[in-house]
Amino acid sequence: MRVIIQENYEKMCHWAAWHIASRINSHTRKTPFVLGLPTGSSPVGVYKELIQMNQQGSVSFSHVVTFNMDEYVGLPHEHEQSYWHFMHQHFFDHLVDMKKENIHILNGMAEDPEKECADYEALIQSCGGIDLFLGGIGVDGHIAFNEPYTSLRSRTGLRTLTAETRLVNSRFFDNDPQKVPTHALSVGVGTVTDAREVVLLVNGHQKARALSATVEGGISQKWTCSALQMHDNAIIVCDEAACGELKVDTYKYFLDVEKAQRLP
Repeated sequence: MRVIIQENYEKMCHWAAWHIASRINSHTRKTPFVLGLPTGSSPVGVYKELIQMNQQGSVSFSHVVTFNMDEYVGLPHEHEQSYWHFMHQHFFDHLVDMKKENIHILNGMAEDPEKECADYEALIQSCGGIDLFLGGIGVDGHIAFNEPYTSLRSRTGLRTLTAETRLVNSRFFDNDPQKVPTHALSVGVGTVTDAREVVLLVNGHQKARALSATVEGGISQKWTCSALQMHDNAIIVCDEAACGELKVDTYKYFLDVEKAQRLP
C-alpha cells in the first residue's frame, strides 16, 4: 500500500488526477481502459482537474470505459440527487471525447434490482475487469455503499443504508435524513478490490479515524476500507487534515518512502 500525503485538498486532487491521466495515457492494451468512478464531495476536485486536462488535450477519454460505484434506489436519472445526474453534471458532460455508450451507471429504477446487479458484474467482466478504481470512504470507513459489516468478498448488490450514512448525505436532501433513500445499488468490496489498481481519496479531519483504520488497523468487516490492505496496488491519497489519527512513525514512514522514490 502507498500513502500519498499532500498538504491540502487541492494538491491531493491534483496528484490523483495526474496519476489517473498517466495511467490512461500509458495504457497500451488493445482493449479500452476501464475506469471505476465514485460520487460524493471527495472526487469533485479530481474531476475538475481531469476535465481541464482533457479540454487541453493532455488526456483523452475516447478509449475509456467507465463503471460507477453506486446509485440510489428509487431515484430516476433526471432527479437532481441521482448519481447519474451527479456524474453528468460534474464530469461526463464536460469531457470533449467521452463516448456515451462507454458510460455505465447502475439503474436505481430497475424492476429487478438483483438482475441489474448481476448484469453489472457480468458487464465489468466482459470488459476485462476494472483497470483502476477511484474511490472515497465514509467517516465509518465504508467504500461505495458497503456499510460496516458488509462482507469483504461482496459483489454488486442491493444495500441498506445506515442511519449515519443517511444523516451525512442529508445535506444533499434539504438536511432531512427522511428524504434520503433507504437503499442503494452498489458494487461490492470484492468488486473494488478485484480492480488492478485502487486509488482511494481521503480528506478532512472527519475522515482521520477511517484513514487510521485503513492503514494501521486490522482487516475487519467493521471497516470495509481495511480490505485494501490485501491489495497489491492500493494507493491512499490524503491531505494533512486526514492524518490526525495516524501514529507519528506511520506518518513519517510514508513521507520518507515517497521522498525516496523521487530521488534520482
